[in-house]
Amino acid sequence: MKQLLILSGKGGTGKTTIASAFIKLATAKAYADCDVDAPNLHLVNEWKTEPKKRDYYGLPRAEINDELCTGCDLCRQNCRFDAISKAEKYMIDPFSCEGCGVCEYICPAQAIKMVPSVDGELMLYSDVEKAFSTAQLKMGSGTSGLLVTEVKKQLKSVNVGAQLAIIDGSPGIGCPVIASLNGVDMVLIVAEPSLSGISDMERIIKTAAKFGTKTVVCINKYDTNLEITEQIEEFCRRHDLPLVGMIPFDFEAVKAINNGQTIVDIDCASGTAVKEVYQRTMESFA
Repeated sequence: MKQLLILSGKGGTGKTTIASAFIKLATAKAYADCDVDAPNLHLVNEWKTEPKKRDYYGLPRAEINDELCTGCDLCRQNCRFDAISKAEKYMIDPFSCEGCGVCEYICPAQAIKMVPSVDGELMLYSDVEKAFSTAQLKMGSGTSGLLVTEVKKQLKSVNVGAQLAIIDGSPGIGCPVIASLNGVDMVLIVAEPSLSGISDMERIIKTAAKFGTKTVVCINKYDTNLEITEQIEEFCRRHDLPLVGMIPFDFEAVKAINNGQTIVDIDCASGTAVKEVYQRTMESFA
């Protein structure tokens, strides 16, 4: 099963809007939302069944047994994350604790143990025809990259005979993006014509290049700044990156998304343009 990953250097470029349109156009049997910090692909996908849910365990967290604690204060003194405080008793802030285990190691009374921590939830929608894998990381939790890996593993665990998996990635170039890039066959980068947009596009292109992954680019809302759109086009020419199309800004697209539809579910300019982007992307995939 080949994997097409859709990324953007920043949030708000329309990455998920395009991903949802691609899923509809491809009649995709397998797809995933790897933006685990703020998943939203499920909002424009019609599933009548409830997903299978399971807890995601990230880094362990420290817990103090008050009955064993002697109040020696070594744990607080040696916590480099300032996660341990003392009032009437010693307390560990779960949002500050990084699970390093120093407190457990240094405690002479063995009053501290590292315990598994539920840091999120994995969700798998599936039937005999298709599968959709997604997850939600708990606020303040880390290991988002590991959770993305679990989302991809979960998708592969379901055999629906899919030849292509479409993956909606996270914005930026951090851990979840790197985990999303691992093992994919091609990346579609969604750029927007703004000063930050072109800079962030260059960063994500460099990140994808380190994986040796084939990369193509499309420009969303291209007509909001034609000067920067030309700069993006020139950048793609200089670096021999296929530009697979440009999508105009479209108020009808906003209405469609607000109604839980994709932009190819209605007759609109952005929907027409994304069909061409999809066709060229598939041709580049071949």
